[in-house]
Amino acid sequence: MDLNHHTGAVIDGWAHVAQSIETILVTRLNTRVFMRQFGSDVPNMVDMPMNDANIIALYVSVAEAIDRWEPRFELTDVALSAGADGIMSLQLTGSYLPNAHLGDSTVVSGETQIIRVQGTRVDNWSLAA
Repeated sequence: MDLNHHTGAVIDGWAHVAQSIETILVTRLNTRVFMRQFGSDVPNMVDMPMNDANIIALYVSVAEAIDRWEPRFELTDVALSAGADGIMSLQLTGSYLPNAHLGDSTVVSGETQIIRVQGTRVDNWSLAA
């Protein structure tokens, strides 16, 4: 259970996992005082050229960060789309494991969960609709 970062309402379950993933991906490494390793390299990649090497590096950064910090989401696919307006969108596909942080790797159902995260050139990442 946590508070929604935008509304202040209490959230839990899948909504909490999606918000947690957003927090992980938008937090730069070495910025949390007592958890320097928390976060990802994703914010540093916003203005990088969209070549194959950088796209693969982005995928790796996303996968490693989620694997390390959010056990309740088992990532199976990452897709990137970018527009001329400078907005990058990541679509993260995977399974929701509600009790994985407690050691139970049971999947809620057979359905796949999708999270969309968007970032702009001004380093403003957020969950997309």
